[in-house]
Amino acid sequence: MQRIELVDGVLLVSPWPGLEHQRLLGKLQCAFVPALPDGTELLPGVNVRLGTKRLLTPDLVILNCPGGDTIAYSASDVLLVAEITSPSTKVQDRVLKRALYAEALIPYYLQVEPLEPAVATLFELQGDEYEPIAKSGETDIELTRPFNVTIRLA
Repeated sequence: MQRIELVDGVLLVSPWPGLEHQRLLGKLQCAFVPALPDGTELLPGVNVRLGTKRLLTPDLVILNCPGGDTIAYSASDVLLVAEITSPSTKVQDRVLKRALYAEALIPYYLQVEPLEPAVATLFELQGDEYEPIAKSGETDIELTRPFNVTIRLA
């Protein structure tokens, strides 16, 4: 299987994530779900429209419009987007997607690097760019925005 995304008429094709990637995704979901405030919903691997010529499939999104039923959510429906880098997508996740999410005005971007130990950085949109506001320690990342949650990465 492959993941196919669209950026300005160009298809980005990447292999389906591996097991370590999926394990990290599970840890994120298990940490976020109990901490979600009312009026939000977490969904993994859904399509997000960033304008008319861009369609990305982040590893995880937290939506500010729970219960929607659509093929692709609008960027304005997204509170937080998370990407777990893979060897085949690290440049896209670190540079291209980060810039595209910022341009689409998604308030928070969580980037997770599956190293030993895993490293996570939460970015907040400030103006038209993301600025880092939290970084993981040896095992955890503690977030105070957009809501309080501790994510155990180890």
